[in-house]
This record gives sequence, structure tokens and C-alpha cells, in this order.
Amino acid sequence: MAATPVEAIQGTVREGKFNKNAARRVRVSGLIPAVVYGAGLEPIALTVDPKAVTKILHSESGHNTIFDLTIAGGATTKAMIVDWQNEPIKGKLLHIDMKRIAMNKTMTVSVPITLIGVPVGVRTQGGVLDQILREVDVECLPSDIPSHLDVDVSGLEMNGAIHVADLPHSGSVKFLGADDELVAHVTMMKEEVEAEAAVAAPTGAEPEVAKKGKGDEPAAPAADAKSTKK
Repeated sequence: MAATPVEAIQGTVREGKFNKNAARRVRVSGLIPAVVYGAGLEPIALTVDPKAVTKILHSESGHNTIFDLTIAGGATTKAMIVDWQNEPIKGKLLHIDMKRIAMNKTMTVSVPITLIGVPVGVRTQGGVLDQILREVDVECLPSDIPSHLDVDVSGLEMNGAIHVADLPHSGSVKFLGADDELVAHVTMMKEEVEAEAAVAAPTGAEPEVAKKGKGDEPAAPAADAKSTKK
């Protein structure tokens, strides 16, 4: 499912100093600092509504969402959120970076992978499903960016695996990286692995360690038949 544009974000050009005190005043006013760059144009410092940004980040397509950025007194451009900063304790948005998007040029983005179903190896064979890769890099036009990739794992048996080459995709989306990269597999539970290892380990007395005693010391070299004493 491709990411779809949402309602426009309104931005106002920031003027004056760009220090911590200025950023704090912006947040006190109910807005957050932002920057938009890309498309061969100069970066612009803005203020935006954090509620509109949060709505995008929590949408189905998340930060891969393409939206209309309208700058007061300027033109409207397609944009995408490429970085954001949250307050570490309360999680409030502090700052975002946005990138202008050219809809006719391919771009590289990371797309989340969602596993669907319960594998046979989990239901009937006592295995566990382990997801190794949670997102994959793809290259495509902005209008073709998937919001996520759904992978049906219900047919996986014990030791069965899904690789990047098995992910659903169309000709408009190119996966980057190795086709044989592991996405998910069904394995035995850790306790079972440890139990099998214990059974396979040799049992019985510990191997005998040879100990040297007086009788084991090497014999002294035989005396020379001829005496060197004159």
C-alpha cells in the first residue's frame, strides 16, 4: 500500500536568532522549530504546529508520508519528515527536519515489515517466530512508497525462513541489499536448544590427566664410558 498525501502543514519563516533561548520561546508559544531543505534550494528555518507533525508520524505511512508544506507568503511544496527530536522524559516533539520531494525522481526510504499469521512451526511443532529484519530499504518514486510490507508467515514450518527476495513487491519498487538477507525464521525455543546440547554432551568420568611422579622423570644421561680425569 503506497503512502498517500495528507492535509498540508503550515509553516512560518523564523526570523532573528537561532539559539536555545529562541527555540524555547517558540515551544512556549505552542509551536516547534523546523527546517526544510533539498531540491537544490536553500534551507529555510520555520515554525510548525507539533500536532500536525504528530498526526503524520502516527499515521499508517509514518515518516514516509508525503504531504503539502505551505510556507506563509511562499509556495506550496511536497515534503517528507526525515528527522525529528523528542523530549526524553515526556516525549514531546522538540524539532523536525523536512525534505522537499520531487515527485518525478526516485528516492530511497526504509519501509516497515509486518508479519501476518501464526506459523505452522509455532502452532504444531513448538517453535518460536523470530523476526530479524523489521524494515527494508527500497528505491522507488515518491508516489509508489509502500506504507508497510505485509508478509504471510502462516505456512512456515520449523526451521522455515523468509528472505528479502520473498517480500511482496511490484516492478515499481526495487529492494536494496542482498536478496538472501534473513527477514524471519521459525526456530526451537532456547530451553529446547540448551536441553539438546546437554544430551549431546559426553557423559561419564572426566578424562584422566597424566601426572608426573618421581618415576616418570626422564633418566639421567648415561655416564661417558671414558673418564675425562687424567
